[in-house]
Amino acid sequence: MEKKLQDQIAIVTGASSGIGAGCARALAGAGATVVINYPAARSKEKVSKVADGIVAEGGKAIIYQADVSKEDEVVKMFTDVTAQFGTVDILVNNAGLQRDAKLVDMTIDQWNEVIGINLTGQFLCAREAIKEFLRRGVDETKSKAAGKIICMSSVHEVIPWAGHVNYAASKGGVMMMMKTIAQEYAPHKIRVNSIAPGAIATPINHEAWDTPEDLQKLLKLVPQKRIGQVEDIGKVAVFLASDDSDYINGTTIFVDGGMTLYPGFEDNG
Repeated sequence: MEKKLQDQIAIVTGASSGIGAGCARALAGAGATVVINYPAARSKEKVSKVADGIVAEGGKAIIYQADVSKEDEVVKMFTDVTAQFGTVDILVNNAGLQRDAKLVDMTIDQWNEVIGINLTGQFLCAREAIKEFLRRGVDETKSKAAGKIICMSSVHEVIPWAGHVNYAASKGGVMMMMKTIAQEYAPHKIRVNSIAPGAIATPINHEAWDTPEDLQKLLKLVPQKRIGQVEDIGKVAVFLASDDSDYINGTTIFVDGGMTLYPGFEDNG
């Protein structure tokens, strides 16, 4: 892979597995030094394997524990990473989770946990990243941009999802947060965009595709008739973090095999 991100420092949140791990591997493959964030000590063994795999392939990676929903931990993470590496160039705001329930059964704790990680966590990390980008400014030896933020959204920023009101609300919020930050800081040569995955084979949705019957049911929602892989997302993350996308700001790229094309209407509805 071409080293389009050579000498850049990237923080990827929630990267112990799934899409986050895939993005970490892709960014490292493109030359970035990757800080792989994970939320809790119980994930340390898993996230260490991700980092070890990157290093084994000739990349650079470290791990860092922080709960992105907690302001003090986010601030400390950015302070520590900047102290160790001198700056941060790229943030992949990936950390996210689901706590599903019908609306009438959803507890305030389920609501708050999902909003706290999926939306507030992205806000806190974006705020600290922007502070560092503004402090440093543009370093044209590395990039045309002062910094790049990639928010991990979902097709559910536009597709309602019954039984998942907290998750869908968090992703709708990510969309407008991303656009507003992009509008505010584009004059400073800071780029902020989102990736919206569709059906991607990850542990978070394993039950939706782990049997042939479940997979065929899922693929009815995907015009391209295949489930996505984390590598599909990682490639787009590298694109958005590189100067190849220098004139793209404030947009969402849907990586969904056509899920947002309303496949229920493919036979005339």
